[in-house]
Amino acid sequence: MRSSRRRALALAVATAALAVPAAVGCGAVSKALDCVQTADAIASSVDDLGRAVSNAADDPARADRALNDIDSNLSSLKKKTDDTDLSKAVDNLNKAVGNVRSAIKNGDNTPDISPVKDAAKEVGKVCTP
Repeated sequence: MRSSRRRALALAVATAALAVPAAVGCGAVSKALDCVQTADAIASSVDDLGRAVSNAADDPARADRALNDIDSNLSSLKKKTDDTDLSKAVDNLNKAVGNVRSAIKNGDNTPDISPVKDAAKEVGKVCTP
C-alpha cells in the first residue's frame, strides 16, 4: 500500500508541476510540492498512529509520538498556506488529533482514529491538484 501511495504522490507532484502555468512562477510550484510532501508525511504518521493504537499495550508512547509527528507536520503546512480549503482541512485534522490525544489521556488504549484518517485524506485531496 505504501508504494502505491508513493506512486500516486509522485504522479500528483508531476501533475502539479505541469499544471501550474509558467506565468505563475516557481513559488507556486514549490508551494504545491511542499503541500504534497507534507500530506504524504501526514499520511505516514497516520499509518504509524494506526499501528500504534493497535499495539497500544506493547508501546503506549508510540501513539503519542505519532500524534506529535502529525502535529508538527500540520504546523508546518499551516504556516506555508493561505489556501482557505487547506486551512479548513488542517483545522479539521488538528481537531481529530486532539480528540484522539484526549481519549488516550483519559485511558482509552484503543481510540477511534477514523476521524483522523478521514481528515488526513481530506488534506491529501486539497493538496492534490
